[in-house]
Amino acid sequence: MANLVGAEAARSSGRSVATGRSAWRRFFLALFTLVFSLLMALYATDVRESGHYLLGAALALVALVLTAAVAIQIVPRLVRRTALEHWMGKIEYEITREGVVYIVLVLAIGIAALNTGNNLLFIVLASLLAGILASGVLSRLVLKGLELELTLPDHLFAERAVAARLALSNRKRVFPSFSITISGRTPKKRENVSAAAAARRILHQAVYIPYLPHRATVSQSVEIIFPHRGRYTQDGFRVSTKFPFGLLRKGHELANHQEVIVLPNVEPTGELMQMLSLLGSEAESPWKGHGHDLYAIRDYQETDAARHVDWKASAKAQALKVREFTREDERRFSLIFDRFAPQLASPTVEQFERAVRFCASLSWRFYEMEAQMEFLTEDFTTPMASASEVIFPALEKLALVELAATDGPAFWASLGPALEGFRVIFTARPRHLIPPGDWAGTQFVFMEDLGSVAASDPP
Repeated sequence: MANLVGAEAARSSGRSVATGRSAWRRFFLALFTLVFSLLMALYATDVRESGHYLLGAALALVALVLTAAVAIQIVPRLVRRTALEHWMGKIEYEITREGVVYIVLVLAIGIAALNTGNNLLFIVLASLLAGILASGVLSRLVLKGLELELTLPDHLFAERAVAARLALSNRKRVFPSFSITISGRTPKKRENVSAAAAARRILHQAVYIPYLPHRATVSQSVEIIFPHRGRYTQDGFRVSTKFPFGLLRKGHELANHQEVIVLPNVEPTGELMQMLSLLGSEAESPWKGHGHDLYAIRDYQETDAARHVDWKASAKAQALKVREFTREDERRFSLIFDRFAPQLASPTVEQFERAVRFCASLSWRFYEMEAQMEFLTEDFTTPMASASEVIFPALEKLALVELAATDGPAFWASLGPALEGFRVIFTARPRHLIPPGDWAGTQFVFMEDLGSVAASDPP
């Protein structure tokens, strides 16, 4: 263990030394380039005074380009390694189209000032450079002291728009913030984030806030649509601004980790309607009770209430007959989702996703019916209870379920007679691989059939 710690410390020390040497190389390269540019600018002045105006202008332009290259490529990297890093923070910037035009104008006026020696041009050049400096300072003040909070509803469903609340707070005591754009954090190239992971971000669209007073919070409603079920994460948000002149877009990241689980779409589908029609009377309780649906007509007994007498049936049978009704509180269903499939007969990803949505829609239908329901997978089981109590744990499990290789007979051994209620089994296995057993009171949904035949009789 000590050897591992020592090796890690040695590697860390080696990286620090290499980084330090790289910084020193940049420093000496910048120093040499600036000295060379100064000498070239002085030589350009002598050449111009000797009458070679074109050569003098060319040398002055090269000196100015070299100086600009040092200022853009080397100086920011050196600044990030100095004590100014605490004040600067991790500021990212990009030059806008207006900024490019502005820099070209500064270069043109700089060349003209060096070639003519006109004091007025130098004053104009100094004013333009001061504008760049002022833009950097003001945009830094705008981005300082900001805090962000994103609030989402408790339950999110795929393909359904939800209203999220985005709250941006300005903690500065004096200065307000202007022209703030909020967007999702964009992974950097060196982070090697896949396209699928990038698509699992929560916030994709940009939100614009024109003015945020000091010590105040501005809230804005944002409509978000999650295209797929599953887990969505947001490691941070990016706030940026082009204030005050639009020359540069400066931005930095605000740490705000968000993680949500998007439930499958529960809107009724064609498969659901077909399933309900196939279930038929199975969707009603098979026990008599005090509900509204007729269970049976039988002979009258002394303990029966007169209001249950069926006079029409009594007249026809020439004897008193009474009606019995189903008990609506005992509609019991067992939803079983079998995600295992043999590699040679596995359904497509599209069929598996349709099965997940089908199962979610059916469980939501049972929830609307106020039925008793239990939900089972290979590693998750809910008790038989009111659907309102188990619906969201079941949907959260369906939101994260994935297709997997077959597990053998272990899972099917748990689907014995101990299960209560009418069973609906969603399976990725083909029919001929279903083990034999007592499947009375069971309806199978084979994923390989989805898109053509939604449900099938037990084998």
